Amino acid sequence: ALDDLKDVVATQARALSDARAFVEAATPGMVGKLRAESLGTAALASRTIVELRSGKFDAAAADSAEVLDALSAVAAEYAVLAERTQRFRGYEELFEVPLTNFGDTDQAGKELAVHRQKWELLADFERCCRGWMAAPCAELSPETMQAKVDEISKANYKMLKGRKDDEVVQRLQKALDAFKERMPMCAEVANAALQPRHWQAIYGILGRTYDEDDPPTPEKLLEYGIMGHFEEVQAHGAVATKEYSMLKAMDKMEAEWEGLQFKVTPYKDSGTFVIGGTDEVQTILDDQIVKIQAMNTSPFVKPFKERASSWESMLQTLQDMLDNWLQCQSTWLYLEPIFSSADIVKQMPEEGAKFGRVDDMWRAMMQSTFDAPAVIPIAREKERVDKLIECNMLLEAIQKGLAAYLEKKRLFFPRFFFLSNDEMLEILSETKDPTRVQPHLKKCFEGVHTLDIDDELVITAMNSVEKERVPFKHAVDTNKARGAVEKWLLEVEAGMFDAIHDVTARGIADYAAKPRSEWVLEWPGMVVLVVSAIFWTRGVTDALAANTAAAYERKCTSDLMKVVDLVRGQLTGLQRATLGALVVMDVHARDVVSALVEKQITSDGDFEWQAQLRSYWEEDPEGGRDQTVMMRMMSACIQYGYEYLGNSSRLVITPLTDRCYRTLMGAIHLTLGGAPEGPAGTGKTETTKDLAKALARQCVVFNCSDSLDYLAMAKFFKGLASSGAWACFDEFNRINLEVLSVVAQQVLDIQRAIHTKLRSFTFEGTEMTLKWSAWCSITMNPGYAGRSELPDNLKALFRTVAMMVPDYAMIAEIVLFSFGYLAARECSKKIVQCYKLCSEQLSSQDHYDYGMRAVMAVLRAAGNLKRRFPNDDEFVLMLRSIIDVNLCKFLSHDVPLFNGIISDLFPGVDLPKADYGAMEAALVDACTKRNVQPTEYFMLKTIQLYEMIVVRHGLMIVGMPFSGKTTSYRVLADALALMEARGQEGQVRAEHVVINPKSVTMGQLYGQFDPVSHEWTDGVLAVTFRAVASNPEPHRKWLVLDGPVDAIWIENLNTVLDDNKKLCLNSGEI
Repeated sequence: ALDDLKDVVATQARALSDARAFVEAATPGMVGKLRAESLGTAALASRTIVELRSGKFDAAAADSAEVLDALSAVAAEYAVLAERTQRFRGYEELFEVPLTNFGDTDQAGKELAVHRQKWELLADFERCCRGWMAAPCAELSPETMQAKVDEISKANYKMLKGRKDDEVVQRLQKALDAFKERMPMCAEVANAALQPRHWQAIYGILGRTYDEDDPPTPEKLLEYGIMGHFEEVQAHGAVATKEYSMLKAMDKMEAEWEGLQFKVTPYKDSGTFVIGGTDEVQTILDDQIVKIQAMNTSPFVKPFKERASSWESMLQTLQDMLDNWLQCQSTWLYLEPIFSSADIVKQMPEEGAKFGRVDDMWRAMMQSTFDAPAVIPIAREKERVDKLIECNMLLEAIQKGLAAYLEKKRLFFPRFFFLSNDEMLEILSETKDPTRVQPHLKKCFEGVHTLDIDDELVITAMNSVEKERVPFKHAVDTNKARGAVEKWLLEVEAGMFDAIHDVTARGIADYAAKPRSEWVLEWPGMVVLVVSAIFWTRGVTDALAANTAAAYERKCTSDLMKVVDLVRGQLTGLQRATLGALVVMDVHARDVVSALVEKQITSDGDFEWQAQLRSYWEEDPEGGRDQTVMMRMMSACIQYGYEYLGNSSRLVITPLTDRCYRTLMGAIHLTLGGAPEGPAGTGKTETTKDLAKALARQCVVFNCSDSLDYLAMAKFFKGLASSGAWACFDEFNRINLEVLSVVAQQVLDIQRAIHTKLRSFTFEGTEMTLKWSAWCSITMNPGYAGRSELPDNLKALFRTVAMMVPDYAMIAEIVLFSFGYLAARECSKKIVQCYKLCSEQLSSQDHYDYGMRAVMAVLRAAGNLKRRFPNDDEFVLMLRSIIDVNLCKFLSHDVPLFNGIISDLFPGVDLPKADYGAMEAALVDACTKRNVQPTEYFMLKTIQLYEMIVVRHGLMIVGMPFSGKTTSYRVLADALALMEARGQEGQVRAEHVVINPKSVTMGQLYGQFDPVSHEWTDGVLAVTFRAVASNPEPHRKWLVLDGPVDAIWIENLNTVLDDNKKLCLNSGEI
């Protein structure tokens, strides 16, 4: 094998040697040949340059196609030349011989490229121009044309910069410039908006006839001389463009409605539907109506005027339909529950039939809407609008009929004027079962909580909320009224007056027959007070005549002490209420006699005696009854009203109260109104109410607000005049000035009618009966923000009483006395002193209040404690009540100061710790359930909250965010529920409803009238308050308004938070 390999290597070496020899022999010949060929190629390149520079490719007049053909031939030659040049350069490098100069080849390439570029650009432009000029105008695209022209211009501009003298380049530039002048014409005639009608007009201008089968081209138009009429053509183009854009807008409008439907939702279980949120439809509608109206006033709408007009009329129809539809729906929703009561339909057959028609139409319409809810097809139904208009006319007639029906019922039983329409309808619909009217009685009769109705539906007695029962003298048979609720209610009213008169007469007869201390426990509270007053008046008159006033003073004191002893004993709640009020009146009676003795008055005609409110049992001046109670004060003489007011408490009569009584009695005597004014908590409203109690009159307290209008006030005044009741308008100057000036006329009408002793008169267009006992009083807080100054014509109708500072000490003393406190005077001094020191020494905070209401809270707490621990030290009870009511509201840095004041006022009085063991255990369990830590401070605050709830019916939890306010009342509610379940301390659970008052408007919170139909809509708070107030369950019900407090929304709760405990709505509902 090795030998073979050696042979191969030797053969290879021989072959290489032979090849080398061949190359060396052939090289000189090859080099010579290459030299000759290279020189030939260089010569060819020179000839090509000569041809390129010959001038035939720079002739501006030459035909571009021919020149391009010639250039193509040169280019073909040049391609061969370039290939050879490249090949020979390679050979020369290979043979390592001197390189030939091929510079002309490169130069030729450059010059050829330049010539080709300019002639290709020129040819391209000329081809485009020919195409554009010959193309139908409709197919032209001005944008594409402009882009092409710009592109060629840009390239030509670059060439111009390099060769200014090149005629070809200049020729292209001239062609471009010439075309640019025609460009606006091309753009104008290429307008897509140009329709055949526009072309006819353009051809008319050019003096030609337009043929649709022979479309116009720029070439033809130039031939026809369009450039001479360019401005006119432009005008037509502008018109066409405007028309075209309007057409596009019309298409867009129609497309906007595609797929849009009315939202239809089932309504309760009525079997029909109501239309839901129409906001989207309304937004598009508002927008399009404006657009289409603008379009229809435009001169460019002419070609499709019919389409635009029909669209506008359809939109207007839809707008009318929506307006009528929503109006019809809101009225139908209001009336549907009313007319679904067969009793109401029976009483209003005509309105019932009309509502039946509307109901059928409504149901059919809503069913068809539910089946096909698309907006536009519905909008094209003109007859639907007509139906809705008819429905609305019927509904308006029904509402008028309903209002007339309610007005008729109100005139028959005037106390209905103090109820809202909804409450009245609720009462009137209960024609079969009088017991169903029971929950509403309190609204008509201040003191009547329930009536005793037997199985035969005969009413035999009335009961107050305190469970006091007064039998009727003559039973009222409700069957005779045949379902007319107002008839038997009128009989109940007459029965109430007769029953109180009868029981008063029997009480007077019985007074002389047995000891007073026994007698006071056997008769209704009202009778006890009025009969005591009659006998006191008689006693004082006799004592003055016989000059034995001092002896009578001693008798008064002994009578009083006997009653106080009774209070300290075991009594029922009803007897305690009676005696509490009696003590207050007896103390005043004793004080009056003491004052007469002190001033040595001997005549019953003396002013000191005449200025007191005196009660007499004498002949009835009007002849209605044999004997009646007459109330006298100075020159005023007023008959007792016999309105049953239950067994309510009475105000302490201080010199301020007395002065207020005298002014108000004088005002009644002069047929004027009364106007107590002064700061909060001075007893303006309460004194008016107390005078009404003294005279046994129904007194309706109404909290005015700035949204009251003259119609609501007129309704109120009608009620006053025809029922003979009193009204006390709280915060009267919150009413708007323009309403007050109408109110002045309304008050004047009533006062004049009473003054002239009319039996009936016309008021606000209604003929109505008049009771002379009607009277109205207004109370005001002067100088508050948002208060009107009363107009002069209104001021003149009221006698004002300034009520500034109540006598706290005297009030506290007498109230404590009525609770059975023997050390009442010392205790009252301590309360007053405590508040005086607190106001001077403690920091000033918005929520600190040392006024009459704070004092009353302490007194109420003291009364509760006295009943629970009748034998404990009175100072301890007093201290406990002051601490319970006040400590919780002080900030931490004021607590030590408060404790200091207390220890100074009650030296040596040790307070035993209150026993809240069961509650604390329940609170800890409630905290655990809510995953909250029962810290000492949290527990303290929650127990203080409970203590406050016990003595006040309205309170405010104040604190920074995240300080545990909400958690506190929730935990307390849970704890009370636990205690109820465990049966501890007789506690009951608490349910709480929470509203954020600042999350809605005032109208949505309390309710508002519709500005057009004057129809009332309840607010969130009104609905919730009504539900809570009318819930008969015994558990606690807390209405929590969780949000920032401001004067705007809380003002309307004035009467809720004071002793009236009533929410007054602008609908007249209380």
